[in-house]
Amino acid sequence: MHTDIRFHLSWLKHFGIVVLAASCLGADWAKADFAHPGVAHNSESIAFVRARIEAGEQPWARAWKQLSESGSAQLDWQPKPRAHVERGPYNNPNIGSSEFSADAAAAYVHALCWVLTGKAAHAEKSAEILDAWSATLQSISNHDARLLVGMSGYKFTIAAELLKHTWNGWPADRQERFARMAREIWYPIIQDFYPSANGNWDASMLQTMMAMGIFLDDQAMFDRAKDYFLTGQGNGAIGNYFKESGQCQESGRDQAHTQMGLDFLAATCETAWIQGVDLYGALDNRLLKGFEYTAKYNLGQEVPYEPYRSFEGRYHYKAISDNSRGRFRPMYERVFNHYHNRKGLEAPFTWQAVERLRTGRGDSRRRREGADAALDTLMFADQPARFSSAAMPAQESRIVPPLGDGRVPNFPHAGG
Repeated sequence: MHTDIRFHLSWLKHFGIVVLAASCLGADWAKADFAHPGVAHNSESIAFVRARIEAGEQPWARAWKQLSESGSAQLDWQPKPRAHVERGPYNNPNIGSSEFSADAAAAYVHALCWVLTGKAAHAEKSAEILDAWSATLQSISNHDARLLVGMSGYKFTIAAELLKHTWNGWPADRQERFARMAREIWYPIIQDFYPSANGNWDASMLQTMMAMGIFLDDQAMFDRAKDYFLTGQGNGAIGNYFKESGQCQESGRDQAHTQMGLDFLAATCETAWIQGVDLYGALDNRLLKGFEYTAKYNLGQEVPYEPYRSFEGRYHYKAISDNSRGRFRPMYERVFNHYHNRKGLEAPFTWQAVERLRTGRGDSRRRREGADAALDTLMFADQPARFSSAAMPAQESRIVPPLGDGRVPNFPHAGG
């Protein structure tokens, strides 16, 4: 039997067993009907990028070169799992925290290298990293535990989602072990968010919680993230992180943390969009206003600022901060693509930030880091507003077939 067909049949058999068991147990997550792969990227967007790379088109070819040459993409990467991880305030103490984050990034990058090239060695490396941590990790603790899971659990989960739904080489028991780590170790840490902290904390946990809900087919977990984004009491909820002007709760703190919060909220919106939920449009496109306000200020222009106290009055920044001003986090492509390409809205300052990052005139430190700087452009630049129904064969619309011989999967692609 052909490998692809065998994979489809085994997946369907496994899926049937899972649904039957869940329905017998009456579990809430049995109600989920998520698109897979469906965290950050879907089959159509992956096929689009793959076609651009094949054709050598810019800016994708340049971003792909940068990503594939980064340290995170190398096949000699060795995971460094810890049983007990600690991240204290500002990552001090750092007991396995940096290793957790570095391995999360590498697992994600290798999963992308797999779906973009068809080289099974990258899927194997991604799985090796995921398996190492799921077999070892027992706890994450200390002051910044929630932030660490929020920032890096997201990348681990994207990798797991891509492997689970595009590759037949990740054993079911290893998938289940990863799922237990996510549900039993990570989720209790982030389930109640951190309402009084600066908003990037909540925002980081939102992106991971929503991603885990999809990977676990857990509708209640997905909805908890969605509902908190829309109506949560904490600083990371959409109505608390932004004023109507676009001013952010952390604009008076520094520009680096402000952009982190924006990035994490945008990641949450993109994943929700793939699942048919429009969080981008919340509060009259409030996220776009936040991106425009922040980009404009970091481009050197003046913006209005109104001091206001954060949730529970923990923070009161009296003036906008110029700390890290002009250092652009690579996060603007996804948001420009949504509001401009999908929705036809103007986003002039977000576009100027995109141009700076594409040409290397943004954050020079991040440009040197490789993978982070390349990812936003590679996976989100100039995606079509709508993929044509012929973008992917119907029977393969959610599964990228494994090739394992170095060839790029030959899917038709959507028009540019």
